[in-house]
Amino acid sequence: MKYDPIKRSLGNIFNKTPFLRKVFYCMLDLLLLRTWHVKRELKRFGKANKHEIQVLDAGSGFGQYDYFMARKFKNWKIRAVDVKEEQIADCKRFFERIGKKKVHFEYADLVQFDEQDKYDLILSVDVMEHIEEDVKVFENFNRALKKDGMLLVSTPSDQGGSDVHDHDHDVTYNNDGTRSFIDEHVRDGYNIEEIQEKLKSAGFRKTEALYQYGKPGMISWRISMKYPILMLNASKLFFIMLPFYYLLMFPLSLILNKIDVNTRHETGTGLIIKAWK
Repeated sequence: MKYDPIKRSLGNIFNKTPFLRKVFYCMLDLLLLRTWHVKRELKRFGKANKHEIQVLDAGSGFGQYDYFMARKFKNWKIRAVDVKEEQIADCKRFFERIGKKKVHFEYADLVQFDEQDKYDLILSVDVMEHIEEDVKVFENFNRALKKDGMLLVSTPSDQGGSDVHDHDHDVTYNNDGTRSFIDEHVRDGYNIEEIQEKLKSAGFRKTEALYQYGKPGMISWRISMKYPILMLNASKLFFIMLPFYYLLMFPLSLILNKIDVNTRHETGTGLIIKAWK
């Protein structure tokens, strides 16, 4: 399953006007469960840190978290980096058009990232599962953080169901024997102890990790993301049917997301990790 063609198709639709881009961000905020978890942690960080904050969004993607942070936290200065230059260019155009000057977008390879004692917060959402040299990146993050600065990571776990694919792009299978859904990942998710050990080996003094995407979240993910994307890959005609599909499924997805984000899970197919320098 290829994400990039879908991303380009969505970009062609939602990049036409700032209004449509904002609608797109609103859709992502409501449908993507990881966004619920990440935004909750960002709000907690904001409440505990009232002074001016320097933020690195390490793997900014569509820029939805940068838009949220720029609107929610007036004293945050945000640097957003990504390896996909077309997404950086799209985000630059959008943020310039809406006048959000506190967010600066640029290309960066996190494996080669080299800054020191600069950021109070580093955000990394859906990034580490794509990077082979993860400990090197964690070391780069640790060096780039100020003393007592925090790293916030959202990534798949190793508990199955995230439908990841290994790095050689041959056909692989999930833990339950079904064919893999995503072929862009270099690992089949992190073990909750493994990623914390890697962070500590990279120099972080303290870590906390929680599961996300428990049973409610997995059902929501399937109906709100997996099945629509599979159908869009099968035929672009499904774009016409998409509003009617979500009209039926959207309320159920919201309820399931609400349950998931307010439940402490013993296991889950996603992880949210905090680490302090």
